[in-house]
Amino acid sequence: MLPSPEPFADTSVDPQVRGFLHRPATPMAEGIVLTHGAGSNCRAPLLVALAGAFVENGIAVLRCDLPYRQSRPYGPPRPGDAARDREGLKNAVAAMRRTVPGRVFLGGHSYGGRQSTMLSADAPELVDGLLLLSYPLHPPRKPEQLRTQHLPRLKTAALFVHGTRDPFGLPEEMESAFRLIPARNRLVQIEGAGHDLGFKGKATLIELPALLVGEFQKFFG
Repeated sequence: MLPSPEPFADTSVDPQVRGFLHRPATPMAEGIVLTHGAGSNCRAPLLVALAGAFVENGIAVLRCDLPYRQSRPYGPPRPGDAARDREGLKNAVAAMRRTVPGRVFLGGHSYGGRQSTMLSADAPELVDGLLLLSYPLHPPRKPEQLRTQHLPRLKTAALFVHGTRDPFGLPEEMESAFRLIPARNRLVQIEGAGHDLGFKGKATLIELPALLVGEFQKFFG
C-alpha cells in the first residue's frame, strides 16, 4: 500500500508553494514537481494517478498549485499571471531540491507544462529534465498562433506526451515545433487521445500513468 500524500506548504517564499508531497516507501533519491493545466489544480485526477505511479517506482512527487490558482480557486490564468507562476515553479523546484539528494525534474499538463518550458529556457540548470503533458502548441483552431518563441533556447532534455487528436497541436505540428529545440527531446503519442490524453475510465487510471512513468524512465535512464 502506498503512503498517503502529505499536505505541503512553504510560506517562507513568495510566491508560496502549496500542494501535496508524495514520498516513496523506499529511501528517496529523485523527485519531480508536477503542476496543472489552465482550468484545473493540483488535485487533477491525472496528476494524482501519475504521482502514485512515480512513487511506486521510488520517485518523490510534489504536486503543486500555481500561484494564480492559489489566488483564485476557479477560472483560467490571466495574461499577467505567467511570470509569477514561473517564479512559483522555481520555488517548488527549490523545495524539492531540499527534499531529495538526486536529480529533480519538472513538468505538468498543458499550461503548467508550457510555463515549465519557458522557465527552463531562461534557467537551463534549474532541473535535470522536463515531462510535458499535452503541450499547448497553439490555441484550438488557431495554428498560426504558435507558442514556440522560446523553444530554440530550451537546453533541458524534454519528454513530450501528446494525444494524436489534441486540438492544441496535431502530431505533425508537434514534431515540426520540437525540431526547434536544441536539447534532447522525444514525443510520445497517445493514439486517439485529445487534450486530456484519454484519461477516462477505470482502465486508464492504471494503464496511462504506468505507461508514462515507463516512458519517462526509458528516456531519462
